[in-house]
Amino acid sequence: MAQTGLREFDLNVLAPNGLRRGRTTGSCATAAVKAALYLLLYGEHRIQVQITLPDNAHYLTVPIQDCRWLNEQTVRAEVLKDGGDDPDNTHGATIFAEVRKNNKGKIRFFAGAGVGITTQPGLRVAVGEPAINPTPREMMRQAVVEAAGNSDQGLDLTIGCVNGEVIAKKTFNPKLGIVGGISILGTSGIVEPLSLASWIASIEVYVRVALGNDVNSIALLPGKIGRSYAKQTLGLPEQRSVQIANFLGDTLGFVQQSLAEQQRELDVLWLLGHPGKIAKVLDGVWDTHSGKSDMAMRIVARIAAERGLDSHLVQELEQANTVEAATERLRNEPGAQTLWTDIEQRIAALVHAQVPAVKKVEVRLFNLQGDSLGEA
Repeated sequence: MAQTGLREFDLNVLAPNGLRRGRTTGSCATAAVKAALYLLLYGEHRIQVQITLPDNAHYLTVPIQDCRWLNEQTVRAEVLKDGGDDPDNTHGATIFAEVRKNNKGKIRFFAGAGVGITTQPGLRVAVGEPAINPTPREMMRQAVVEAAGNSDQGLDLTIGCVNGEVIAKKTFNPKLGIVGGISILGTSGIVEPLSLASWIASIEVYVRVALGNDVNSIALLPGKIGRSYAKQTLGLPEQRSVQIANFLGDTLGFVQQSLAEQQRELDVLWLLGHPGKIAKVLDGVWDTHSGKSDMAMRIVARIAAERGLDSHLVQELEQANTVEAATERLRNEPGAQTLWTDIEQRIAALVHAQVPAVKKVEVRLFNLQGDSLGEA
């Protein structure tokens, strides 16, 4: 049973957007471990179990798909992954745990069929370890305490996913150096439907991979523009260029957090892209989605005015339909490159304030054709 005093998290209660929540692969694996323990230790077949969620305030009731002895020492339990209404590559997959006692006096984690192994530094688990993130591991340890009555039980927990190697090809794992299957994930134990949480979480993983191996520089790219500059001019390998979409603020937080955890500094952080997104920073905008912020033409016009450019030109920039139109209007102006360089440097100063563990921030802006606008 779950710890007393906890409240049940009811998946039948819809999220605020009217959609159904689900359970993470971490919750599924934890439930499988707990069900297997009941059979291994007490001979009890459970059709459902209660697991404690990471907030230590709620428990979740999880149905058990199957639980059986594999041999005299090992029990296997299976749980169906239900991601609710969130589009998820692992939705409908069977997550399983194979549990047996060991004589080591401690809990050990292993990757079963369909769960990957980490091969590159920078992730939340060490190279060579099964791709089972820290929070699910803690949930499973808690499940052992609740089922066995103590944490001194020597147990081997092998976590797998039926068809996981095929499913993993649809995820980020191959690019992240996680081979052989999916990752066991989840920070809350609950999948929020159609939220941006999984997207933002994937950026954090990419940042950690990019910062692995004590590299001295990485690049952040809101889009594809600037990718060739990162590769050809800066000579950065693909894994050190992080696609961040609109989430600049979150990404900078991940960079700072990762560097702080490693207790080191980064020599150079590059920010490469189109001014239509990146220049919004000059208005204090760190989530650059068009639905959450105005377009940046007025920012460009304002700085052009501060630099003393012709008032008619400033007006044209302010009234341009898009920032790309503003770049076209400035193309043949004598002071254009100096203007864009100034904008780059102003952005760099604001970004640098967000990442004190970075020694230097360099910003490069490009038009839609990939042509450099400022200092580059």
